[in-house]
Amino acid sequence: MAYQNLLINNKERVLTITINRESKLNALNKATLAELHNALSDAFADKQVGGIIITGAGTKAFVAGADIAEFADKDINGGRELAQIGHTQVFDLIENGSKPVIAAINGFALGGGLELAMACHIRIASDNAKMGQPEVTLGLIPGYGGTQRLTGLVGKGKALELIMTADMITAAEALQMGLVNYVVNPEELMPKAENILQKILSRAPLAIAASIKAVNAAGKSNVNGFEVEIEEFAKCFGTADFKEGVTAFLQKRKADFKGE
Repeated sequence: MAYQNLLINNKERVLTITINRESKLNALNKATLAELHNALSDAFADKQVGGIIITGAGTKAFVAGADIAEFADKDINGGRELAQIGHTQVFDLIENGSKPVIAAINGFALGGGLELAMACHIRIASDNAKMGQPEVTLGLIPGYGGTQRLTGLVGKGKALELIMTADMITAAEALQMGLVNYVVNPEELMPKAENILQKILSRAPLAIAASIKAVNAAGKSNVNGFEVEIEEFAKCFGTADFKEGVTAFLQKRKADFKGE
């Protein structure tokens, strides 16, 4: 499929999605969100794809926010629809996906950009990156799960501070508070993301998917995460990968997982 706002590259089972609106600092407009939904859905369904990296074009921005021009004529119902569609079709799709998704934050990650990064399973930032939730300066609050995921990552007090002050923080500050996993030099950003994904891809794919599901359950108040863990743990015993993993361990060799 040809995309207008995304660049897609598939190398060694790692699919890289680059948001390609550099002149707009890669802002998320309606068309870009629709393309992300299609690209991510295809990637999760493609057996040749093991993991995904999301990044932004250029050196200035990962995603500098939503395209505010599209907000101007919205009323309450329009705002609700805007939040709901983006939340379910992109941000929840990423978080609940069966394959690991890494955000390679190569510059500004503000508003919807930070929300996109937080929906990913792992975040790596270049040392020149800046992050923040500036929505209250527009008379809004963070959407696309921003209030929920930020709280889960950094805690209630720090989340409220970042949201209510609308302050930007540096990559080093984000690392200190647990918002990102690593901070690296800009030229090391993509190699670091690829290295982590290749390590994950050497593990059992069905166990990785089960791990994502079980860990996600920890943040859901209407779900018993322990029960989810028990169920996912049990399911692993019915997989060929489990038998291969145990056999390889006992034979003192490297396991050859098939995702079966």
